Amino acid sequence: MLRCCSPQSAVRFALVLLATGLAPGCGLLPVYHREAVTKVAPGNPVPRELEKSSLPTYILEPPDILLIDAVRVVPKPPIKVQTLDVLQISVPPDLTFIDQPIAGTYPVDADGSVNLGPTYGRVTVAGLPLNEVTDTIRDHLDKILTDVEVSVSLAESAGKQQIAGQHLVGPDGTVTLGTYGSVFVAGMTLAQAKATVEAHLAEFLDEPEVSLDIFAYNSKVYYVITEGAGQGDQFASFPITGNETVLDALAQVQSTGFSSSRKVWVARPAPEGLGYQQILPVDWNAMIRGGQASTNYQLFPGDRVIIEEDHLIALDNLLGKFSAPIERLFGTTLLSTQTIQTVNRLPSGNGGNNGNNFF
Repeated sequence: MLRCCSPQSAVRFALVLLATGLAPGCGLLPVYHREAVTKVAPGNPVPRELEKSSLPTYILEPPDILLIDAVRVVPKPPIKVQTLDVLQISVPPDLTFIDQPIAGTYPVDADGSVNLGPTYGRVTVAGLPLNEVTDTIRDHLDKILTDVEVSVSLAESAGKQQIAGQHLVGPDGTVTLGTYGSVFVAGMTLAQAKATVEAHLAEFLDEPEVSLDIFAYNSKVYYVITEGAGQGDQFASFPITGNETVLDALAQVQSTGFSSSRKVWVARPAPEGLGYQQILPVDWNAMIRGGQASTNYQLFPGDRVIIEEDHLIALDNLLGKFSAPIERLFGTTLLSTQTIQTVNRLPSGNGGNNGNNFF
């Protein structure tokens, strides 16, 4: 006698027939028709492994990190001497004592004075403009020397903010320069950012000059997307330096996984309204096994390297999603039925003695 298959098997078999019949025509398993959009910008050759091109001029964006160092930081005149400033004081050697010259740098101490030496003593200069500091020191030395000529300049300002090191471009597009405030640099090139920072510092300093470079290229990335065969796609982003290719991107993910196929393509962002999409198909076997560079494209910021799923595994996962709830329902029903049948087969009465009582 023929035995009927289990309900679970029947359900799975029916779903297989349904998916096999509907997938090609009705789109039960959506397929991205890459052949219809495999286009690039007209007249624009695509850079490849052996034919690379330079990236466009780098545009600063958050969260790039800049390296800013001040080359010239001089306070705007009139300069008033402050405590802990350092003054450059010079007197012609023939006008001073031979063994006690006045030439070099002299710090302004906490009491606001400079110490010119044991013979010349101290002169209070804090709070005075530089020209008055010169006159004050000359008047003081006239009491000891004859026909004194004094030259005074500011060697180092204690009040100046050091501008050096790494500066993060914040979410608002600005970099912070300490006591000098913040400067908006997002969307600018390096040259434009340098000019903008110097123009901002000119409000506080006399003809400021800075050295500006990029310490970390954080805002430009490419993406590697691995289709998950119905189990959820995986996304990863990697910083781009201008030399990466498709093979470099694949090396970042290390393994394509059991559910991945060998179909790979690059989706390159294209401005709206151009009438084409930039889809670059990759010949896996030629690139990996044959060493051909024709489809090992150079990557640009924003590129998406997409690794297609294995459609058989995707179909199996899809069938599992449909059949699992039904199988669980049938399993529960069968368990209930079997339990009832087992109870009905048990003898009636207490203790399984068919109602006979033994004393």
